[in-house]
Amino acid sequence: MDPLSPPPPPPATAAAAAAGEGAGCCDLKLLGSWASSYTHRVQLALKLKGLEFEYAEEDLSNKSPALLQSNPVYQKVPVLLHSPRGAVTESLVILHYLDDAFPALRPLLPSDPFDRALARFWCHFADDKLGPAVGAVFASSGEAQKAAVAQVHENLKLIENELREGAFKGKRFFGGDGIGILDIVLGCGSYWLAVFEEVTEAKLVDPDAFPLFYAWLKDFEAQEEVKDTIPAIDRLLEYARGLRQMILSHTTTATAAAAAATTAAATSTNIAVDSST
Repeated sequence: MDPLSPPPPPPATAAAAAAGEGAGCCDLKLLGSWASSYTHRVQLALKLKGLEFEYAEEDLSNKSPALLQSNPVYQKVPVLLHSPRGAVTESLVILHYLDDAFPALRPLLPSDPFDRALARFWCHFADDKLGPAVGAVFASSGEAQKAAVAQVHENLKLIENELREGAFKGKRFFGGDGIGILDIVLGCGSYWLAVFEEVTEAKLVDPDAFPLFYAWLKDFEAQEEVKDTIPAIDRLLEYARGLRQMILSHTTTATAAAAAATTAAATSTNIAVDSST
């Protein structure tokens, strides 16, 4: 070796490789929307893992070329850009990717295969069952709303039973002693419940009926990373009131149920309609 040449860089340590440093750990950019609970999922996961990232707020009425090019299939947020690899889309996919790419940094998924399967199942439950029911409450009124509220309560009973007698009995969080992937998925939608209660005057989370779920939610909301991620309640209320008024003004009594179902499928607790996956 030329004695005047600089010495070669030391090989990456096993810890650095496990943490994903070889993949460009700081070259992360998130395209999102401030009102999107799906965007909040990814923001929270990045913060829990201690990963630096750039955030770009999307104007969903005038989507940027970066969003359209990085997610041409759905054209929705969130999108995680990980240089030099490319784009990862859909919030659950992004959460799994972050755990795979940076396994040594605050794992989101349990290490046990059975526990991982349970977490994945209940994540899908949150998106496929609870979310649409909550969205239907927001997007409806009258008898249709009463039916949607009943569906929310049935779904919350299932979660309450798991906390009382099932797989999550005795745990502070669904992830154990710390926030895990299911806490992120449920928590980054459940804060909308209080907003919806205020806007719709429907009672969704009764502390007496769902004491364990209620206690978990308050504990989740008290975590510093969560408080640093979730927008101020006044801003959420203002946004939700305007959006609900717009939805209901375009909904006739005869089509209320159909419109509520359509909107619920689109929002799935994400409020920011047509914005997120």
